[in-house]
Amino acid sequence: MWWAQPFLPALLLLSELSVVRVQTAPCQTCGKLTESFLKGLERTANKNFGGGNTAWEEEKLAKYARSETRLLEIVEAACEKTDFECNRLLEQIEDQVETWWFHRQQEAPDLFEWLCIQELRLCCPPGHFGPDCKECPSSAGGVCGGLGRCEGEGTRLGDGECVCDPGYSGNLCQSCADGYYREKASNDSTGACSACYHSCKKCAGPQDYKCLDCKPGWILHDNKCVDIDECGTELARCPTNTYCHNTDGSYECRGCDQACVGCMGSGPARCKKCARGYRLKGAKCLDVDECSERAIACPGLNEACINEEGSFHCDCADGFIRRDSICVENKPPAGPEKGLFDDMTDDEVLVLQQMFFGVVICALATLAAKGDMVFTAIFIGGVAAMAGYWLTEKGDYMLDGFLKGR
Repeated sequence: MWWAQPFLPALLLLSELSVVRVQTAPCQTCGKLTESFLKGLERTANKNFGGGNTAWEEEKLAKYARSETRLLEIVEAACEKTDFECNRLLEQIEDQVETWWFHRQQEAPDLFEWLCIQELRLCCPPGHFGPDCKECPSSAGGVCGGLGRCEGEGTRLGDGECVCDPGYSGNLCQSCADGYYREKASNDSTGACSACYHSCKKCAGPQDYKCLDCKPGWILHDNKCVDIDECGTELARCPTNTYCHNTDGSYECRGCDQACVGCMGSGPARCKKCARGYRLKGAKCLDVDECSERAIACPGLNEACINEEGSFHCDCADGFIRRDSICVENKPPAGPEKGLFDDMTDDEVLVLQQMFFGVVICALATLAAKGDMVFTAIFIGGVAAMAGYWLTEKGDYMLDGFLKGR
């Protein structure tokens, strides 16, 4: 868009169309944008094209101060990347910014006034408000008498009414608000408004005995505002199962103790009636121990009664757990199955080893006695081998492991 400077009539038309699109953009965003733009002007005030024959470039390409190069540098840094509102507004008004840069700077040096007030009509001059920039209520002291702010001042919004500072009221904030009095001034000027005693609505001074009228919840007596005890009158309205608690200038409804059905104060001694699970003992509603008073409080098998405040509940006795609404014994999970020889002692294993070798040798001897040379050789070799291993710890360990299934 920055190359379109020769087409001024078209730019002016686009400018008018852009105004329609940004009517809803806030004045604050426009003000922040122009302020950032002016900071960019200051930042680039002493710069030039740089990097080459600056004198030639300024002669041929126009002065850097009014160049498109400088404008681009300022615009690119005008909004933070995360500021969506600023970037959106800048995108919409780039034609107006370019028009001001190339054609309006001399006659309208105040960018904010030209752009935000005159062109975009998002803002009003100081002391004005609303769509038509009407004048705010003012007096000799300034806008709203210098004691408040004009609603919508400086924007195209608001109704122009004075929002007074604390302690002041009226169209121009010239009167003292309720709870404040006018101090005496030492000269002809009007005294400031200062706070009355906290219970006074109107007063002649800050002391508690200078009240002229009282705030709600207080009553005037000898120029003092005395608290009304709403709880002792019919003024208090508290819902069921709560009681009235008086406070300065008011009251509050607090919940009754859980032992009560209706109460006149806090604690189980102020009950009107005892709640279910409680019984009146002396002056208090105390918990009933259903577990000790009932013969069979928990009828389920293997159940135990557990007393609670105002009630009780049934749970499984120690060593039992609930399964399908029934308390069953909590047995530990079964371990792995034992091997055939796991329960045998070492002596019993040794006897089995001897019996096993005896059976094997007898079988081989029988076959060898029939004259079979193969079995005879096996028998002689087996006897020798077994005798050798039998006499070693290794052979004993291997046979022991075999018989035990290890």
